[in-house]
Amino acid sequence: MEYMTKLFNKISVERIKIELYKTAFGSNETLISRLDPRILIIWYLIFALIPWFIFDRAVLIGLFLFVAAVAYVSKVSKFIIFLLCTGIAMELLCYSLVAYIFGGGVDAFLAMTVLTLKLVVISLSSIAIFCNMDPERLSDALLSFGVPGHVTFAVSYGYRMVPVLIEEYNNIINSYRLRGVPPDKKGFLYWRQIAYMLNMAVGAFYPLVLNTAKRTRTTVEALEVRGFSYALLNREVKKLKLSYLKIGYKEMAFLLGSLLYIYLLISIL
Repeated sequence: MEYMTKLFNKISVERIKIELYKTAFGSNETLISRLDPRILIIWYLIFALIPWFIFDRAVLIGLFLFVAAVAYVSKVSKFIIFLLCTGIAMELLCYSLVAYIFGGGVDAFLAMTVLTLKLVVISLSSIAIFCNMDPERLSDALLSFGVPGHVTFAVSYGYRMVPVLIEEYNNIINSYRLRGVPPDKKGFLYWRQIAYMLNMAVGAFYPLVLNTAKRTRTTVEALEVRGFSYALLNREVKKLKLSYLKIGYKEMAFLLGSLLYIYLLISIL
């Protein structure tokens, strides 16, 4: 029981808020965050597509080690890594149960882990890149690729709304806790407390959506008053907005080095 209490103390709303802030707005202290966002997106697309065409387990493990090293250098949030590891563990557990029920044995389990390796490589590559990219830089990179301005603004606005949504959700949860009555008995492994928290968390989503819709409408009206739609279609404004994007030696070395590693990995293994 004492272990469960310590675990609940660590998994607090405030701690989750801080970790989500770090993930949504990235870090400017790492080498990856200083690279041109267009090169980072291209790098991610490469590591998101190549694993689907590879079925050799050794090559996939090599790709995993490489993206894991990039994620480590990128200082990815421990909370995000914990969620990823939890999902992988649950997936492997399901594979074990399926292999045991249908009598497949170890060979069937290893065959199913190939898909898991592919998903892990793709997940780690996305975490390493997008956790180190500012929302504004991401939207500008998409805009330079020819993505419509309204879409790029939606991406940036979605990132910017993360702190607002978290704060709003936290306020709603606190109001529910003030007016609600927690269970007197915690139950075995705190199952009554967990059920109460889950019920409260699900019930808070409706007022969250309603409040978010009100904030979004206010934002849209304010942007239109300032000529937002006109600026999106103006070429001079777009050129000025993207003038800071430059691809240098560091970006090319990062991209070509990654491609060289993939080539050597496939050739050797």
